Amino acid sequence: MTGKRAVILLSGGLDSATVVAMAKAEGYQCYTMSFDYGQRHRAELDAAARVARDLGVVEHKVIGLNLNGIGGSALTDVSIDVPEAPTEGIPVTYVPARNTVFLSLALGWAEVLEARDIFIGVNAVDYSGYPDCRPEFVEAFERMANLATKAGVEGNGFAIRAPLQNMSKAQIIEAGVAQGVNYALTVSCYQANDAGQACGKCDSCRLRAEGFRAAGVEDPTPYFQ
Repeated sequence: MTGKRAVILLSGGLDSATVVAMAKAEGYQCYTMSFDYGQRHRAELDAAARVARDLGVVEHKVIGLNLNGIGGSALTDVSIDVPEAPTEGIPVTYVPARNTVFLSLALGWAEVLEARDIFIGVNAVDYSGYPDCRPEFVEAFERMANLATKAGVEGNGFAIRAPLQNMSKAQIIEAGVAQGVNYALTVSCYQANDAGQACGKCDSCRLRAEGFRAAGVEDPTPYFQ
């Protein structure tokens, strides 16, 4: 295989779309991966496909998982309400082990593709406080990846790239606009309807709206309320 390849986790939201554009600007051949994991906001999968087409990725893969079989999150268990006001501590929208599982599958695909770089759009500035979005987690996963794989053991190790880690939401939007990201294609809402319309009340909606305001960029988000 030739060329510089990267596997990129693409949820269909604002952050991950920006990461795809950043990787493409760095000259990577982009392979994007999304997950149908039982999330209530399945409109994000359609958004991910739109973003992948718009940004011209080499291949977009959707992996089916049954994280709703585990439950424990408002995103996978419809009996748990999505909070519509700020909460203390780690919110109920945290999905247990989600980024660990997602990165593990991205790692497997990267090894098959002989890609050395895996991109994830986690952020530790304007975010919901999830433990698997912190720099410590990204660094620990990278160490594990290079211990657990044939490529890593043979000296062809992996880098887990989190370019948004220390950026504000406004800075992320500004960076994406500079790279031509069409944010109208993305869906961030935790309880978006099938048409991709957002509630405007959940934590993700609030962070997104505040980011557009701070960046001075028109918010293209369609709302159902």
